[in-house]
Amino acid sequence: MTVKKQFEMQQVLNYRTELEKISKLDFASAKQDLDSATDLLEKEKTETNQIAEEFSGRQQHIDSIFEMQLYADFFVRKREELKEQQLRIEALDRVLEDRRLDLMQATKEKKVLEQLKDKQKAAFRREIAHKEGLLLDEISTQKKGRE
Repeated sequence: MTVKKQFEMQQVLNYRTELEKISKLDFASAKQDLDSATDLLEKEKTETNQIAEEFSGRQQHIDSIFEMQLYADFFVRKREELKEQQLRIEALDRVLEDRRLDLMQATKEKKVLEQLKDKQKAAFRREIAHKEGLLLDEISTQKKGRE
């Protein structure tokens, strides 16, 4: 006498599960973008520091104003590139935070439906157990009535 009752909101739960999966993928993608941008910034900083050290070592031996101007222009351009990269990182960090909040919301909504499903399943089991108890009582009453 196994009767299985289908969760009425199973389609909604499936939809919420899919939304959570998509949110996880979006979060992972945003995290990867942020990590890549941060790695690029660190690489650019390292490169700039190496060239600054080279410039410091060669500063005594630079003969022309033109070469000095090249270094100066390079450092100005690098500073601007580093600022732009830092702004990109800040924007990606905000995107990552938004994706994290979306993921938390999707997970929360899915868990609410899962809890509802569990509660309905437990209520159904209690109902079946109660009905079985009533049936057993009826059977035993009929058996005693025959004796």
